[in-house]
Amino acid sequence: MDLGVRWTLHGDGRTPAPGAVVRPDERLSWPRTAGLGAQHVVAMFGASFVAPVLMGLDPNLAIMMSGVATVIFLLATRGRVPSYLGCSLSFVGVAATIRASGGDSATVTGAVLVVGAALFVAGLAVQRFGARIIHAAMPPVVTGAVVMLIGFNLAPVTASTYWPQDQWTALLVMLFTGLAVVCLRGFFSRVAIFLGLLFGYAISWVFDRLFGKIHSPVGGPEAVDHWRLDLSAVGRADWIGLPSFHAPSFEWSAILVALPVVIALIAENAGHVKAVGEMTGDSLDDRLGTAIAADGAASMLSTAVGGPPNTTYSENIGVMAATRVYSTAAYWAAAGFALLFGLCPKFGAVVAAIPGGVLGGITVILYGMIGLLGAQIWLNARVDLRNPLNLVPAAAGIIIGVGGVSLKITDNFELSGIALGTIVVITGYHVLRALAPAHLKEQEPLLDAGTSTYDTTKD
Repeated sequence: MDLGVRWTLHGDGRTPAPGAVVRPDERLSWPRTAGLGAQHVVAMFGASFVAPVLMGLDPNLAIMMSGVATVIFLLATRGRVPSYLGCSLSFVGVAATIRASGGDSATVTGAVLVVGAALFVAGLAVQRFGARIIHAAMPPVVTGAVVMLIGFNLAPVTASTYWPQDQWTALLVMLFTGLAVVCLRGFFSRVAIFLGLLFGYAISWVFDRLFGKIHSPVGGPEAVDHWRLDLSAVGRADWIGLPSFHAPSFEWSAILVALPVVIALIAENAGHVKAVGEMTGDSLDDRLGTAIAADGAASMLSTAVGGPPNTTYSENIGVMAATRVYSTAAYWAAAGFALLFGLCPKFGAVVAAIPGGVLGGITVILYGMIGLLGAQIWLNARVDLRNPLNLVPAAAGIIIGVGGVSLKITDNFELSGIALGTIVVITGYHVLRALAPAHLKEQEPLLDAGTSTYDTTKD
């Protein structure tokens, strides 16, 4: 059985030819592959630590289970869909709502486990009846909008959490990383994000020596005096240690609050698979159901032991877009690192010490790349945004997703952000299409037959 764990060496394994891409079934030399895997780990670490903390769960367990989830995903998709599964930020609001109503960590993970089961069933349905189920509901105008709002929805994290902690460091890191992506050649250009983080560590240390403590928000809304690079927690942390486990508990009220998030997860997975297909030039429609089911299965396993839910990570799409290396070998390396790092509280403390300003500079580029992949889907599918049938639902959904608009249904149930934006785009498009005059629907049907086209021209 082909499990997608064999790769052919790309060229000489050192430096890809100008304009070439390293495909999912290819790899660079193992040292370079390990370096790329480390870059993927670094890219996902910020959100994968922040999300479980906001949900009240153990971040080290989140990292360890993200590695397990990634292995499950790569095996299930037979190595055709390069992806990292990290802690889903879509559940942060759900966790807050459950806890506000008296629930604890077990209640949160129990509710999310049910969402994972629903996602698994949805994936099996897509695998059984074909990708046309997803494509019929989400043609390119919809998919592009969903990918865009998922990416740009992360903008407030940069603007309100990371950037204000040290705006000048963030600016310098952004400029350095941008120059590294564009100006460096060979392997170094493909690890530009990692180099940007190293540069950020160095410049933060230098600024601390030159200017002393900075007065800015960190870990809360109030500005306080603090070091840009604070490694005090690293010395106190153990080298080896198990994360904390707990069993889930199930309450219907919590489950009903969490279930709507499955819509966002399906959209995230569909958008991810579509985005990867666009980048690699391969149609991945036959892997869509498997990808969704694998995500659901991985989330069920993680929440069953007390960890957070997982999803295909947008941050790592940005890394692939920057490096043009789509090798799944790099993701296997990333999963291995995550498993080891999850068992090392000291390493977790090092990663957690990444200065907020450094993350601000990095995420400006990464999150923007993610959002603009949605625009690339529109361009490749020749979506006509002059047509109000396309323009109106996409515009409304993106603003809702990016702005974090919320819709309170009951005292314990609220839709907001990505979930609400996705619903508006999908339902808005199909309702308007059903009611629109004939002349607005004269354009070529958008994936009505359940097929998609990809640019197969090689770079």
